[in-house]
Amino acid sequence: MAINDLYSKRKKLAEHGNQPEVYQYTNLPVEFRRQVILIWSDAIGSYSAGQFNYEPLVSRLWRKIHDSFARELGLFNLESELRNPFDQCQSFLLNEDTPVENLLDLIEFTFRHIDKDIRELLQHPRYSVELNVSQHPDSAIYELNHRFREHAIGYQYNNGQIIRVDSGLIHAEVVVPALSLLSSEHFKGAEEEFRSAHAHYRNKKHKEAIVDALKAFESAMKIICEECEWSYPKNPNAPKNPTAKDLIKLVLENKLVPEYLQSHLSGLRSVLEAGVPTVRNKTSGHG
Repeated sequence: MAINDLYSKRKKLAEHGNQPEVYQYTNLPVEFRRQVILIWSDAIGSYSAGQFNYEPLVSRLWRKIHDSFARELGLFNLESELRNPFDQCQSFLLNEDTPVENLLDLIEFTFRHIDKDIRELLQHPRYSVELNVSQHPDSAIYELNHRFREHAIGYQYNNGQIIRVDSGLIHAEVVVPALSLLSSEHFKGAEEEFRSAHAHYRNKKHKEAIVDALKAFESAMKIICEECEWSYPKNPNAPKNPTAKDLIKLVLENKLVPEYLQSHLSGLRSVLEAGVPTVRNKTSGHG
């Protein structure tokens, strides 16, 4: 569905000097939550009881979404009242007592289904007719991210995850390209470790997040070395497996960063070596 330009939106933007507001992370306004529900209705569809003991496809999808998500939270139902699965998801999202992290969990969970399940079902003529959605998954994801920005909420949905956005420029020029690279088949192992680190971070398990972040960092460098045929010890029983510092040294010596830029980026090596590896060793490693 098209996103409309309204006078009130233009006025609000003009009041901020035509610059986006500072992102906030602790509140999802009720208007935003309602807009998410409207996207659900267009991109998945609304629950229908069906007839003659037949449950429509869209209703089965909502039951799958509700039951799987409730199970992850350790609940039998998202709401105490016995409503249909779609109504329960709506009520959970609109409930003022639902923690923000669980609201984001549900949004992420439903949009994964839109991004994967609905997208796959739309490839089949029979299922696409039965679903009868009015908003394609790409449009739904685009609108969700637009609504996040519109309400100055510092999150975006990208490649199956809700990620925090601290700077619009950094997000567009660094985070999104990095995630796109990680999603390629070559970096599958590093991507899994990165996702695990991000999940731990979202759940405030900071030590576990740092451990998995270092694993992803090291895995990414090992993959680069293998693709470029730069040798490093691979035998798990070898006297010395490469540390992050060893791998950083190897990729820089092999001019992953061009030699003519290395003096300009003289601090890069120090940042890489003293960043995640040092934090992990000081706070998370060795128990």
